[in-house]
Amino acid sequence: MTAYRDSVRFLYALGNESRTARLGLGRIQAVLAELGHPEQRPGIIHVAGTNGKGSTCAMLESALRTAGWTTGLFTSPHLAEPTERIRIGGAPLAPEDFARVFDAVHAASEALLAREQIDAHPTYFECVTAMAFLAFGEVGVQRTVLEVGMGGRLDATNVVQPELCVITPVDLDHERYLGRGIESIAAEKAGIIKPGAPVVLGKQRAEAERVLLGAASRAGVPVVRSAEWPVEDLAIHARGSAFLSRGYRITCGLPGRHQVDNALTALAALDRLGVPRDAIERGIAAAQWPGRLEYLDGEPQVLLDGAHNPAGTRALAEYIEEFCTGRRITLIYGAMRDKAVEESAGILFPLCEEVILTAPRQARAVRPEALRDLAAHPRCRIAPGVAEALEMAAGADLVLVTGSLFLVGEARALLVQ
Repeated sequence: MTAYRDSVRFLYALGNESRTARLGLGRIQAVLAELGHPEQRPGIIHVAGTNGKGSTCAMLESALRTAGWTTGLFTSPHLAEPTERIRIGGAPLAPEDFARVFDAVHAASEALLAREQIDAHPTYFECVTAMAFLAFGEVGVQRTVLEVGMGGRLDATNVVQPELCVITPVDLDHERYLGRGIESIAAEKAGIIKPGAPVVLGKQRAEAERVLLGAASRAGVPVVRSAEWPVEDLAIHARGSAFLSRGYRITCGLPGRHQVDNALTALAALDRLGVPRDAIERGIAAAQWPGRLEYLDGEPQVLLDGAHNPAGTRALAEYIEEFCTGRRITLIYGAMRDKAVEESAGILFPLCEEVILTAPRQARAVRPEALRDLAAHPRCRIAPGVAEALEMAAGADLVLVTGSLFLVGEARALLVQ
């Protein structure tokens, strides 16, 4: 059997997920057929959207597990190890199991290539998606929470017949692949909507909601809008929130006002699925999602957030303005080239006392020297890497690390030993 590290090296050698994306379902469908169709199973909740997908998925999985089901959770990207993408019963797949299902997917791919039934080896994301289906099938997962990687219509996850579709807020991101404008992006997200699977919509911009409702109407499926669920007695603080809605008493341990919206979306979905009230309340309260407004208490205190597009950055800025008043913030910032870096910088940089520009270890990362021109900040320094940036920020009051989940993952690995 291939060693875990060797399997990871092979997957990384397939290239960056966005840069090498070849959107289409032909390869993944062929591989899954070769593997005996492990994706054909009941109890799948398929989740698309621009922001809030991961947090919503975490709350859904936690509540379903609390209700007693054996759960599978597939998300991307990972923060530290690829095993985090495939979780069974809340735990990342063991390295030896990751390597084993990799071997099966790779062997199926090689067989298809030899028979000229596919035109190229499946991509990194296609491989890991197939690996997740295989791992979930082997242990008899009863409920699967499946996060779309990018878009929806042509995403490798869109090979399932779900029990329920969930679409979190749609905003601008990945425009190179998904089209320009909210309507085009919403149409791609709407591609996961299928006959027989009700749809739960998170809070949407009007132009996105029109597209999504139209797709649901054409599929002949009912729609639940989280916006129709009231929020009463809202109490929000730096580390989470609590509120009432239709008799549910919800406590959310994920910080930020935007997480109230995500919790409401998860609540609406779980209610539609008929999950017991106690499991919903306890499951949402127990949900964790590292790297998203996550505090690491120490000297100095560090706040990690994976905001990487303008909508996410606005949510982060709102949180800072509400809960970090009076704190002297040193920002460690790095981003990918395909993101709206200038807009995000304009939102965030003015809120910080000092800016340290760096780059995660990714080929797509913007060079910090190029970011300096966008910073327009009186106190701006450059660090060659994340470790050096953290050293430079050692005397800060509050260190904020953001701009990319890759950056957050590197920082978290260094800080959490």
